[in-house]
Amino acid sequence: MDQNSFKVYPYRWTVLLAFMSIIAVNQLLWITFAPITSTAVQYYGVSELGIGLLSLSFMIIYVLVSFPASWVIDTYGIRIGVGIGAALTGIFGLLRGLVASDYKLVLVAQIIIAIGQPFILNAVTTVAARWFPMEERATATGLGSLAIYLGILAGLALTPYLAIRSGIPGLLVNYGIVSIAAMLIFFLLIRERPPSPPCPPDQESRSVALEGLTKMIHQHDFILLLIIFFVGLGAFNAITTWIEEVLNPRGFSITQAGSAGGAMIFGGILGALVIPLLSDHYRRRVPFLIIAVLGATLGLIGVTYAGTYPLLLVASFIFGFFLLSAGPIGFQYGAEITYPAPEGTSNGLLLLMGQISGIIFILAMDAFKSPDTGSMTLPLLVLSGLMIICLFLGTRLKEAKALRLE
Repeated sequence: MDQNSFKVYPYRWTVLLAFMSIIAVNQLLWITFAPITSTAVQYYGVSELGIGLLSLSFMIIYVLVSFPASWVIDTYGIRIGVGIGAALTGIFGLLRGLVASDYKLVLVAQIIIAIGQPFILNAVTTVAARWFPMEERATATGLGSLAIYLGILAGLALTPYLAIRSGIPGLLVNYGIVSIAAMLIFFLLIRERPPSPPCPPDQESRSVALEGLTKMIHQHDFILLLIIFFVGLGAFNAITTWIEEVLNPRGFSITQAGSAGGAMIFGGILGALVIPLLSDHYRRRVPFLIIAVLGATLGLIGVTYAGTYPLLLVASFIFGFFLLSAGPIGFQYGAEITYPAPEGTSNGLLLLMGQISGIIFILAMDAFKSPDTGSMTLPLLVLSGLMIICLFLGTRLKEAKALRLE
């Protein structure tokens, strides 16, 4: 297929699907213990914090490994960079199942899988740039982000059922087999680059990672984008972590809280499909980022005050739909405004902001909840206020030069 004197190859969709498979499985392994915390506490004989550490370790490790992972991706490419993450996910996903009865060994395996996460997630925009033309990149990035949400949703839906049916050892072995399969699919199907670039030369070349990072931190629009990601992604991580504690003081059951979390993820899946497509169609990023932040703010306010179950589900869906749709557009916008900085570096820096703020917001929401009722209304209102500030910052963003020239 010939577009504007450069060639676009159908195999790009095979590469993207192979990449999405390892993303989804990595996130499945991350979220494994979240929906079965009480069961895992009883099985391993540790505290809730000990089980929570199995998930929180992913955020902590990401902060430590993100920059080295981005450097490897930008320097050595997709096969080696993402391949490291795929190998750690596949091998230690299986080993985690083989040592499932020993909490300490499971934690070690979980930490090593967490090391692989930034090698995978930080390459979303790199894969899009290597294989897709400019007018499809937000869509490709959206599908990459969609794989994150699919992995989380699968973990939330399947884990309780498998834990009841097979026990925790059987659950982890099953997930280990899936991990090995995803790793093999990745290495069998992935290719570094197409035979010829999918875009004009001026949209392909990138500077080295360190030079790119230096340019990024002096780029006004990228700094604003970092702040928006710091608040938005951090808010999502914190709210999904504390969803039961957020809703329980208002009389919602554990099942209803789980359904609200599922509505957020389901909304995010639809948002990641729809909004990036519209962004590519209209050749604009900034208006859709603003719409996403506005919609997410309204959804968050709804989650904060919803008094009935139907209203809670609607508010949760709106929050997830708009907030998670902002992710792929923001990743692509960040790659475009920091050109010629490497995509892996911009992608990784944005995700890093969300991991740091996630840790801060998770601890702060617990610290500032009502000591009498356990209500988290005050922390949620603070997050809503921060989202409103982000909405204002979004209006200060300018469209990427590459898009303005087309």
